[in-house]
Amino acid sequence: MKERAKFSAAVVLLICLIAVCFGAGTVLRGEIREGRETSGQAAAVRVILDPGHGGMDAGKTGVNGAEEKEINLKIALKIKKLLEKEKIEVIMTRTEDERLAETQVEDLKERVRIMNEETPVLAVSIHQNSYHEEGVHGAQVFYYSDSAEGKRAGEIMQGILNDKLPENQKEAKANNSYYILKKTEIPVIIVECGFLSNYDEAEKLADEEYQQTVAEAVKEGITKYIEDVR
Repeated sequence: MKERAKFSAAVVLLICLIAVCFGAGTVLRGEIREGRETSGQAAAVRVILDPGHGGMDAGKTGVNGAEEKEINLKIALKIKKLLEKEKIEVIMTRTEDERLAETQVEDLKERVRIMNEETPVLAVSIHQNSYHEEGVHGAQVFYYSDSAEGKRAGEIMQGILNDKLPENQKEAKANNSYYILKKTEIPVIIVECGFLSNYDEAEKLADEEYQQTVAEAVKEGITKYIEDVR
């Protein structure tokens, strides 16, 4: 009888210990969660960078022989580093010289899928421009004509580019035909960093130092937009 009483007491004690540990664990998890939310870790700002083209799709080829796909990626990677220093989460649609699908149409669809699924505060697609008249130059931003947030982001970005890049006085332009702009469900802008058809600008865009200047301007445009919508 005494042995049975001891056994029963031990079981009761064990149950009490389990209950205490469970309660303490619940409190601890709550404190950890609260601490993360307080420090901002639970609400990280997310941005998507989309270096246009890649792989067999070189995009435009500059008058100096520079390929758009390579310049796009280099600038986007520089922007990524700058944004991450600001504690902004960055998702890249590509980080290497590759196309995201077998065909150009499927490649665009995959980029749109990533943007829609990741739901960033903003997606920025990096490109280079070209025109049949060599004298045309300057960075220009495009946004979807039916997107108020896209327009806001585009105008903010264009203002920064005009401030930071010499002799750049273009205006952000609405567009309703670019696939990435019209098929996405989040604010998206396309930044055409310059004209590869202009020899002087093509030379600049192929230069690492100028790429860094462009990257810093784009990063500032992104962070200014984030501050504006908060």
